[in-house]
This record gives sequence, C-alpha cells and structure tokens, in this order.
Amino acid sequence: MSLLKVSGLTKSFGGLMAVHNVDIAIEAGQILGMIGPNGAGKTTVFNLITGIYRPDKGAVEFSGMSLLGLRPHAIAEAGVARTFQTIRLFPNLTVLENVMAGRHCRSRAGVAGAVFRPPRQRAEEQEIRAQAERCLRFMNIWRFGNELAKNLPYGDQRRVEVARALATDPRLLILDEPAAGLNEQESAGLMALIRQIRETGITIFLIEHDMKVVMGVSDRVMVLDNGEKIAEGTPAEVRANPRVIEAYLGREDEEEVWPRV
Repeated sequence: MSLLKVSGLTKSFGGLMAVHNVDIAIEAGQILGMIGPNGAGKTTVFNLITGIYRPDKGAVEFSGMSLLGLRPHAIAEAGVARTFQTIRLFPNLTVLENVMAGRHCRSRAGVAGAVFRPPRQRAEEQEIRAQAERCLRFMNIWRFGNELAKNLPYGDQRRVEVARALATDPRLLILDEPAAGLNEQESAGLMALIRQIRETGITIFLIEHDMKVVMGVSDRVMVLDNGEKIAEGTPAEVRANPRVIEAYLGREDEEEVWPRV
C-alpha cells in the first residue's frame, strides 16, 4: 500500500481548471519530485493534499486514511508536514520559538494547563523545547536559536522552516521549492540535507524548479503541464522524454533544457 495515494484529483477556480484528474502514488521511503512550467498547478496539488483547498473531485489517502475534509492542523497531526514556496515564519519570534510552534501540534495540554502549568504541562513544554533543539541541531542552525527569525539570512530561514516541519514528527514531508533563492553552494547543501532526512525514515515529496536539485535527489519525477500529469518516471526517463522537454521549455534540445547533474 502506498504511503500517499491521490486519485483523480481535480480543482477549478471559476473557469480555470487548475488541476485535472491527477493520480499520485508515493511509497514509504521514496523521494518524489514534481516539476512543470509556472502555472502548471504544482502548488495547487500540495494545497489540496494538505487541506488548504478542498478538491472538486478525487481522493487523497495517507497510510490508508482519507484526508478529505480534514483541516491543515489535523493533517499535520496525521503525519504530513509541509513548507511553503514563500517562507512563513513568525518574524518577531526567535528561531527556537518558531520551531517549538511546530511541535505544539503534538501538545495535549489544554487552556487550564497553559494557565496553571501543573507538572505535566511543564514536562510537556520541556519535551517540546528538547525536540525543537534536536531539529535545529539536525539542520545545523542551533547556534541561531535565540535570534529573531527575521534577522537570519534567507537560506537559514529556509532551514528554520524545514526544522519546524520536522518538529511535527512527520512521516511525509512536503517541500515547496526549497531551493528557491539559494545560491549554488546552498543548493548543494540542501541536496545533502534532503538525503539525510530520507535516511531518518521520512518520505519526501517536493516541487522544485532547480533541475540540478530535483534530478539529483529524486527517485522518481512527475511532470505537470496545464494541470495534468503528462509524465512520470526515473530522472533519466523524464530527461529523455520529448513531450516533457517540449512542454517545459517549448523546445526539444535536451542539452539546453537539462543541466548536467
């Protein structure tokens, strides 16, 4: 059974068909990359999976459980975490506080616990802090723990966002253009990081425009064009697919389309 199974996913906005009849299957431990031209519907697919939008048609199942109708926080509790194309940190909170905020989806303390802070509540807060620290150390940014998030360089803010997602204990991590705005050295570090995350047992689904990154880390790559899936296969198969090349950049010169990885 696939960890994530999407069947017939369809969504329109007014007269615009953003996603049409898309099927996705991700096996546990896999890295699946999704590519396509701007406006192809990639982020809409992510938003449909994570409960930000509701599909017009189709099914979304995670580990055999339907995610349809669940709010984003419930989907996170189920084990699906994500980052966003545009960084969404709390700029005036510290880096540590940002990551602790992600961990609070596992909190069991209610309003009374937050007010009166019994021993159980204090122990839970200590666990949340400890898990946030572990995630920041894993991302190699623990040294910024007490810095305000807004003061970090862009690439490190990206790492904070991934650390916050990891703090939820996900089984599936969805990354929306994690290499956006990164330089070549930072992108190389990101590739190593994605592999390290997979080694911890987390399955990864990513959108990425940096072809060196997506082709370098993905086990399989799927391609969207005008809201429809037009191809899926290994990176080598996708690189050699004339329909993909034509749809992606409107030309059939493979060496111009795909950078060497």
